[in-house]
Amino acid sequence: MKSGKIIRRFSAKDGRKAVLRTPKWEDLDDLLALINSLVEEKADIFRAERVSRMEEIDWLSRTLAGLEKDEFFFLVAEVAGKVIASSDLHPQRGYDKHVGVIGIVIKRGFRDIGIGTEMMKTLVEQAQKMSLKVLTLSAFATNKRAIHVYEKIGFVQTGRIPKKHFRNDQYIDEVIMTKMLE
Repeated sequence: MKSGKIIRRFSAKDGRKAVLRTPKWEDLDDLLALINSLVEEKADIFRAERVSRMEEIDWLSRTLAGLEKDEFFFLVAEVAGKVIASSDLHPQRGYDKHVGVIGIVIKRGFRDIGIGTEMMKTLVEQAQKMSLKVLTLSAFATNKRAIHVYEKIGFVQTGRIPKKHFRNDQYIDEVIMTKMLE
């Protein structure tokens, strides 16, 4: 898929205008700021260390190349000209090629206003276009807000890895969620 392609425009619950689109090279600084803000916040994400500019350059180069070759789907949310969320859908290979794995992150100040829900709906639509049959994702068991959104979209909890993560002097289970596609 082409970089910078607009997929959807909508108004968030708070009235802000949002655009869902594929990423482009010019998003580098916003994407770097996004991931590092989540690390600093100690958000319920699977990354614990800040990302360097060089690491982000390498990652974005690989992401844009994979997107152009339709190896996976990547989506960003933009509000007021800034990328404030990102998500991805990676089809698996071999015997699992009918399965897609989803990831999503949203910057503080942009949660609970419908952006995550719209991104998830768009990922599900894209998965159907890719002829995927099963979607999976993982979440920290403490991330009730995200789990609620996933359930609203039709994901169900299908597994749990006890004490998978150790953060802030406590163990946290990882919840595995699945959505079957028609």
